[in-house]
Amino acid sequence: MTTEDDTKPGAPHLNGAAKHDDDTDDAGEAAPSAPSLPPLAAPTPANVAELAASCARFVLAKYKVPLDGTSDTLSILDQYVRDARADIQIQPAGLPLLEATIGAYFGEVLRRAFDATWFASGDHDAWRLDFHEVYLTFNPIGMAREALTLGDAEGWHAHLEMDDAEKDEVLARLGRLPEVSDDEFYAPSTRFDVVELAVDALRARGHAEGLAGVRFTVEDYRRK
Repeated sequence: MTTEDDTKPGAPHLNGAAKHDDDTDDAGEAAPSAPSLPPLAAPTPANVAELAASCARFVLAKYKVPLDGTSDTLSILDQYVRDARADIQIQPAGLPLLEATIGAYFGEVLRRAFDATWFASGDHDAWRLDFHEVYLTFNPIGMAREALTLGDAEGWHAHLEMDDAEKDEVLARLGRLPEVSDDEFYAPSTRFDVVELAVDALRARGHAEGLAGVRFTVEDYRRK
């Protein structure tokens, strides 16, 4: 049921504007708001929430701009990833923390946008984000690892995994996207667009087959 797209299609960035707080401090500089994430119907696993909150704090401290938990500010996360690559060149030991925090935050953005649930047990390379409306799963931390290293992360399940019967249609849509640089291909904002395209394709297939309203549960994604 796994498919990995070896090509590097691109997708337009969302180019959301960053939100600034109008309050100022005594020095007349803008005082950034504390980062917060929109509420969910189901709680975020504690280990994911801690990592995602750390990412938001790191970004706020570096750029004085809060992430808002939506795709609108993923361009800021893209820049954080680019800057973090330079840090990793100096201190490679920082990769595990960076990939975990960035991946957890990015996964939370996806979870809120597309109705998904975390499988967050064991080592980070075993984590997944399982979707409910369509049969789709992958590891956002693996995606973050690829964004930081600009290369495929074998064994991290960073590519979209779906039913074999559905993968050809999704890959056909992805194949029509223009080619982009490695930097843009692996950027969180591009990955968000690719996931959105895949979800739309799987939804359309479900409607065409009379399966609208079917929801996938943890049992459908049971790990071996």
